[in-house]
Amino acid sequence: MTADLFADAAPEPRTEPIVDGAVVLRAFALADDASLLTAINAVITQAPLRRMQTPGGLPMSVAITNCGSLGWVSDERGYRYAAHDPVSGQHWPAMPAVFLQLAQRAATATGFVDFVPDACLINRYEVGARMSLHQDKNEGDFSQPIVSVSLGLPAVFQFGGLVRGDRTLRVPLAHGDVVVWGGDARLRFHGVLPLKTGSHAVLGAQRINLTFRKAG
Repeated sequence: MTADLFADAAPEPRTEPIVDGAVVLRAFALADDASLLTAINAVITQAPLRRMQTPGGLPMSVAITNCGSLGWVSDERGYRYAAHDPVSGQHWPAMPAVFLQLAQRAATATGFVDFVPDACLINRYEVGARMSLHQDKNEGDFSQPIVSVSLGLPAVFQFGGLVRGDRTLRVPLAHGDVVVWGGDARLRFHGVLPLKTGSHAVLGAQRINLTFRKAG
């Protein structure tokens, strides 16, 4: 990945509500995209992306790594946060300043002040990769929001209810969009539909997602 500048005119930032407690900040991360991609490359150099296994032993379709004091991991022992990379045994890379600043600005812009994430999950979606509906419930403090940044190919974010079978809303996401949810929406089921074929000007045939949480 390279952090080249984009030739096309950038869309204007705007806020779109999804449900109470959840919003999309359109184009919110565009001003930082070059710095974000540089920081992502630095993290991946230290802790390479890998397809972790589900507790049932199946490989995930999304490649994953982490930065921050805690990182999300999955294996036969289940889903959890750990201070160390299970492959290298080393601490996860420190969270880059540009990551933290963006996450805090997005949280503040949506009414969640004093958000200090200690975990950033980096997901790489290639064509066909998806994330099934799930709740983020391994964190220690559900009063803190989740901030999710989209880079690269467009994707369709699914946002459901508090029960897996509830109707889901389909929210298209483009490069630079940021989704923030918390409060009454914090434990809603959510996921990502299979990534469609395409090519992004900088990232090519992939989407990178940064998900910030207060895990500890």
